[in-house]
Amino acid sequence: MKYTTKWIAVTGLMALSQWASALQVPGPVVDTDWLTQNMAEVTVLDIRGNVKSFTAIPQFEADKKSGKKMLVEFGGHIPAAVLVDPKIIRVERTIAGLKVKYMLPERADFEKMARGWGVQTGKPIVIVAAGQDAVDQNDAARLYWQFKVFGEDNIAIVNGGTTGWLNEGRDVASTATTAAPGNWSGKAERMEYMATSEDVEKAIASKGAQLVDARNAQQFLGLSKRDYVFGFGHIPGAQNVPSDLLVTEGDTPRMLAAATYRDIFKMSGVDPQAPTITYCNSGHLASGAWFVLSEVLGNKQTKLYDGSMHEWTLEKRALQSVARQ
Repeated sequence: MKYTTKWIAVTGLMALSQWASALQVPGPVVDTDWLTQNMAEVTVLDIRGNVKSFTAIPQFEADKKSGKKMLVEFGGHIPAAVLVDPKIIRVERTIAGLKVKYMLPERADFEKMARGWGVQTGKPIVIVAAGQDAVDQNDAARLYWQFKVFGEDNIAIVNGGTTGWLNEGRDVASTATTAAPGNWSGKAERMEYMATSEDVEKAIASKGAQLVDARNAQQFLGLSKRDYVFGFGHIPGAQNVPSDLLVTEGDTPRMLAAATYRDIFKMSGVDPQAPTITYCNSGHLASGAWFVLSEVLGNKQTKLYDGSMHEWTLEKRALQSVARQ
């Protein structure tokens, strides 16, 4: 009996020691140097819309003056990265009798997806987007947000994405990655990250939270719209911060410095530290704005309105727009 008790105690201490020594990401954004140094200790999830490019061979051309190799045809992936198709991570849900698309899955369904990607409990998750343009950053931010909602905090996004990785001349793979089954378990939804239509209505009425619209100016003003949005314009009182302002231009779009983000929001009429709800057409572009405010700038009073304009207009709620001739 004494031996058994002692063995259990030693085993428990070993387990606690192993947990305590697990790698922790240094912040919500990591660079390619950090990833290279810690590759063996993390799960890399590669989220990209063009899934065929995952197994394509990237093409480069040498600059005539400098001789530096430049990426001209995107393809391949970071070795051992697991492909995630952004089209499958959001689902249709019924809310108050309405079928709302592009929503957060139920916990059990998302948990099943994560395990299929090989995500392990206690092992850091590093998300890498394609990184070819500003929209790609939102793919990574959306997946990050979903993990956060279900309780995962040891998670980061790679600055520059796969495009940055390729342009830096790092090792690349072009074969499909088969992930070993994961055992990750999600927790109950953390509502502090989520806003409902009712939350938005309350914010409008009480001015208790500012609204950030991450769409382009044409859609914000009501001059154009997506086909799954059933009205022109924006939610009353919202400020427009288009998602393409949140990354640099050039061959490798990257995230900006925190001070620059503060200035962008301030000059757009948004207090970067005040309670905020971000939205867009479907909760995709809004993920990037949420990520910058909540994770980069540390504003934990930021929520994402998952249903966004799609749900808002399905419910026939109020809109503001310019007059259209």
